[in-house]
Amino acid sequence: MRINTTDLTLARNYLDKYRFLIKEYELVKAKQHDLYVRANDFYKAHDTDRRSFLKYYNRFKQSGKDSDLLPQKRGPKYKTRRPLPFIENKVIELRYKGNNKLEIVNILKPSLHKFTPSASGVYNIFKRNGLNRLKPKMKQNKRKIIKERMGQLGHIDCHHLSKSIIRGQSRKLYLVCLIDDYSRLAWAEVTEDITALTVMFSALKCMNVLHDQYQIKFEEIISDNGAEFGPASSANKLHHPFERLLIELGIKHRYTRPYRPQTNGKVERFWRTLQEDLIHDADYDSLEELKDELIQYLAYYNLERPHQGIGGKRPVDMIVKTNDGS
Repeated sequence: MRINTTDLTLARNYLDKYRFLIKEYELVKAKQHDLYVRANDFYKAHDTDRRSFLKYYNRFKQSGKDSDLLPQKRGPKYKTRRPLPFIENKVIELRYKGNNKLEIVNILKPSLHKFTPSASGVYNIFKRNGLNRLKPKMKQNKRKIIKERMGQLGHIDCHHLSKSIIRGQSRKLYLVCLIDDYSRLAWAEVTEDITALTVMFSALKCMNVLHDQYQIKFEEIISDNGAEFGPASSANKLHHPFERLLIELGIKHRYTRPYRPQTNGKVERFWRTLQEDLIHDADYDSLEELKDELIQYLAYYNLERPHQGIGGKRPVDMIVKTNDGS
């Protein structure tokens, strides 16, 4: 019996066929062919699939190698259609936590590298498992970052105020707020800019107030990726004021995930509450009056105002609960 595994006849036939087709195709594209005016006429006459031909043609033109005109090895089709079971299970697990397709791709990429499914592949997994619409419990999971005690995690952010908030003036003013994840106890400072150095001093004052009044000592603080909170390169952390502050205090700095502002949602919700209660439709005679009203409001927010996120309790009630150990 003849062994034809080393027979190159099939390869030569492929090369001869594609060399001829490429020559004909390029004449058509240059409008110099005697028979074919359009590329579709060329495909039809040679009974050639347009997509298959262009795949080999473009591959050959990029490399110039004859080997790229030969059929490539193909794996089993089932492997190209579905991810491995453990990957699909991980996608399902992340979906139940309320993540969308882009967030899941971002979460999986550091560990799966080239095996990470695409966003459309993740969505196909959603559909196969009836998870393409978020259910109420999944939405609730997405909103929650559950902490067990004060100081485990602080949320920090900056907020732009209306230029007309001081009557008769047009000036840029900002707020820097730090809020405890567990208790929702918060403190904020008015600033005239949000440069890294200004934000660092404002954050330090917020930490001192929360520590002196409520005995909160932060272990981690989460922020967005703004320049006021961190350098563009991790190599420059020691030279960035806010990063250096956290390093000196032994506080871990976390950043919100891309495509997921909900990670810092507690301070975002604070801005909304503050806007409704203190800022909207209000103006002040001076910067000093604004600062005084802010201090009074923060006392009301921490000591008097019920908070839906902690079961209708006041933030100060969470201190009593912690101290009692109940």
